[in-house]
Amino acid sequence: MRFGTDGIRGVANTELTAEFALTLGRAAARVLGGAKFLIGRDTRRSGPFLEAALAAGVCAEGVDVELLGVLPTPAVAVLSALDGRPAAMISASHNQFADNGIKLFAAGGTKLGDETQAQLESEMERIRAVGSASDAPSGADVGTIGHVEGSATRRYEASVLDAIEGRSLDGLHVVLDCANGSNSDVAPEVFRRTGASVTVIGDRPNGVNINEECGSTHPGRLQSTVIQVGAHMGFAFDGDADRVLAVDAGGSLIDGDQLIAICARDLLDRGRLRHGAVAVTVMSNLGFHTGMGRAGIEVIETQVGDRYVLEALDQYDLSLGGEQSGHLIFRDLTTTGDGLLSSVLVADLVSRQGRGLGELANEAMRRLPQVLQNVRLTHRPDDLLERIADQVRTAEAELGGTGRVLIRSSGTEPVVRVMVEAPDAGVAERLAETLCEAIARAADAG
Repeated sequence: MRFGTDGIRGVANTELTAEFALTLGRAAARVLGGAKFLIGRDTRRSGPFLEAALAAGVCAEGVDVELLGVLPTPAVAVLSALDGRPAAMISASHNQFADNGIKLFAAGGTKLGDETQAQLESEMERIRAVGSASDAPSGADVGTIGHVEGSATRRYEASVLDAIEGRSLDGLHVVLDCANGSNSDVAPEVFRRTGASVTVIGDRPNGVNINEECGSTHPGRLQSTVIQVGAHMGFAFDGDADRVLAVDAGGSLIDGDQLIAICARDLLDRGRLRHGAVAVTVMSNLGFHTGMGRAGIEVIETQVGDRYVLEALDQYDLSLGGEQSGHLIFRDLTTTGDGLLSSVLVADLVSRQGRGLGELANEAMRRLPQVLQNVRLTHRPDDLLERIADQVRTAEAELGGTGRVLIRSSGTEPVVRVMVEAPDAGVAERLAETLCEAIARAADAG
């Protein structure tokens, strides 16, 4: 197992084993340094045993561990930044419950760069080869494990509430779909404390139902619930709550591109969009670029992954960026995508402007029809993209500059992702299907 675009993921106990977590814990203690290490997790059944193994590895290197309990990934990042401690989040985000993963943060709450991840992988190989060193800590020098679940949650909640600067959301009715994940307790509590009226679904985690027909990967139930209860809007989180999608009062889905566009215009109007620019990934819809152009906002593109967006935000000193999938990074407030913070800020924006979320989204941008499909492969040849180059050129020629084709290997799942944008949805669908078939044939060819 190796680091992908968002940590390490695999099937718990067959790919991501306790032995692996223990070795990673030892390597993380050595590479990331510090006298104390923070660990949070989501609601998966496999979370506690991986937490125990990871903590054991850290303690074996003489570093103390603070267990944060079940918390959103962005909460772990916030606490890492506030305390200046390296940290880990045990979660497979939007994946099915049988999967799990480990995301690491450097002291200060930032995700690791490629160089640091390579150092960790090298250190893990060294530990496997050598085993326990003769000078390993012993006696009073081994690390200890403490539990700070309640205080950690309260500190994170306070940081989110501080973002709306004392304003109230009284009069707003919101629906929250917590994906039976790590936001199941935190998000409803925070929204109620804003004064909003709250209806909650997907808040009954049992260890195996995380992301199951709920949350940001399955927003249908949220859409129908918003209409049923007459709410002003709804928000769907993923399992570890680092991303969010929204639903307007009419039940229409509002994706990450639209949320970023709405927030960018609002920040620009208030003089808070530094350098008049935002950072997004290559997956952002062409309609986003057009909408930002009309508003006079520059768009900086990065490769897929919110850590690359964060790198661009810091490189260009920007205040806002994110991904179509719902990762929004408000750089003045946090170091990573934060679904709860983003949803509170969007609700506050709607309250301040006195206009519907759908109206604001339509004004900010018009989405070009976009088809996204995944091709799951048991074998992915290194030259796969070269094998399908002719089919890609044919599709691009048919679009004639009015759309685009993007094909990439996922960094979190064994799939190849195909995206096609075109002025006509039928054309986008047809071209995407053709490319998926070409990928499958090319992979089967060995």
